[in-house]
Amino acid sequence: MGKGFFSTPSGDKVCSANLVASENRSTVATAGHCLHDGAGGGFAERFVFAPAYDEGESEHGVWAATELVASQQWVQSSDLEHDYAFAVVEEKNGRTVQDEVGASSSITFNEPRGLDYIAYGYPAAAPYDGQTLRRCEGAASDDPAGRSTQGIDCDMTGGASGGPWFLSGGEQNSVNS
Repeated sequence: MGKGFFSTPSGDKVCSANLVASENRSTVATAGHCLHDGAGGGFAERFVFAPAYDEGESEHGVWAATELVASQQWVQSSDLEHDYAFAVVEEKNGRTVQDEVGASSSITFNEPRGLDYIAYGYPAAAPYDGQTLRRCEGAASDDPAGRSTQGIDCDMTGGASGGPWFLSGGEQNSVNS
């Protein structure tokens, strides 16, 4: 897990992100709105991933994205049910970020509803400061707004977006949105 830093036309921003097991050994999962503005917008500029970020430090440095990909449903209509994206980050001296720090998880899709999750993120809005990784856990429940999304009881704030949701077996199944 780590923190993503990026720029948009409205300024510099932060999100949470997670290095996932992938064939290219360089894929970071995050929220769609962390990499793309959604309908009518464009992709972020200068996205970098800081693995194991803590109190302003990342012992593994920062890894710049070479490619950003967001779900078409997010890009075309800002659909919160599809608020996910991936960044492919650079190699350094012939080594991938996964070679350097290892991947924290594999990804799984289409799991049943109502499962127990542990969610992580770097909340940056009060009362948090975005400098420390936080976690919440609980059973997912249906979104009270009536969408087909789920949530867990969690008080993380902005900046936690993009942080992973893990199942009990350690697989990533969602992101904070």
